[in-house]
Amino acid sequence: MDDVIIIGGGPAGLYASFYAGLRGMKARIIDIQDKLGGKMQIYPEKIIWDIGGLAPKPCYEVIEDTIAQGLHFKPEVNLNERVVDIRKIGDQQFEVESEQGHVYKGKSVIVAIGSGIINPKQLEIKDAERYKLTNLNYVVQSLKKFKDKDVLISGAGNSALDWANDLNGIANSVTLIYRRDEIKGYEAMKDILRNLNVKQMPNTHIYQLIGDTTQTKIDQVVLEHIDTKDKEMYHFDEVIISHGFDIENALLEQSTTRVDMMNEYNIKGFGNTSTSVEGLFACGDIIYHEAKTHLITSAFSDAANAANLAKRYVEPEANAEGYVSSHNEVFKASNEVIMKKYL
Repeated sequence: MDDVIIIGGGPAGLYASFYAGLRGMKARIIDIQDKLGGKMQIYPEKIIWDIGGLAPKPCYEVIEDTIAQGLHFKPEVNLNERVVDIRKIGDQQFEVESEQGHVYKGKSVIVAIGSGIINPKQLEIKDAERYKLTNLNYVVQSLKKFKDKDVLISGAGNSALDWANDLNGIANSVTLIYRRDEIKGYEAMKDILRNLNVKQMPNTHIYQLIGDTTQTKIDQVVLEHIDTKDKEMYHFDEVIISHGFDIENALLEQSTTRVDMMNEYNIKGFGNTSTSVEGLFACGDIIYHEAKTHLITSAFSDAANAANLAKRYVEPEANAEGYVSSHNEVFKASNEVIMKKYL
């Protein structure tokens, strides 16, 4: 039996795994995706500025570091598994069941599923599906793919504006279309885009995609003005769709063990990462509590708190917190290896 089962392999879940290991707990991570990293995998090329004490760096480097840290104490990891039920069957006895029929037993549970299962909203026009493997993009995994290309971005939220900004100077051209009169992203980015070589086309949407001779790659895009219904055909090498995300929280809605919710999407925290279910804790975007800020940094703080509470639940006589990592005996050998790099 695991000491703690962590549902979710994003930054909160990974740091909960690390801190649980620091506290000597046997941990297991379960995630629906085929790789760890959570929502950070949606924007690996973005520069991350808001992690305390960490200089700005590309998100993919943050992902690599966070995964390495989260796996330091060798937790069990189960990927490609959708958790469909959490059952509390006794004191320090939980069963976590996956869609595949696997049942994992743990003494405590930490829910770290972010905002839920996030899927980019798909472009709902004829034949769009056939281009997903070539030049119809719902996330930007690598900016290099768009180098010297003519790029169309459909959308006007923060992600769309970030991509328009990031691709300016990398792509040959960037065209931004959106269905409204004004873009709706944050004000600072609106000002930045006005000074960039980004063509903006308001009140416009994609009417039709026309494939090349192989019909596996987009060659022409027909754009339609929403009000006038005027249509015009353009060539684009790459098309990025940024229409937001569908968020699924079925686990919390259907779980046998029900936890009090703050709203439709957030678990209610009781001043910290404890929940209405004793032995079940939550960290990251999924939980709301009084000290909450929605930053990666706060996910780390939540995770350590959740791991400490789980430790006290499993072992009531345990210390409230772990030893400061730099003085902790469990890092002695690793510290010696790391310090050699600086000698």
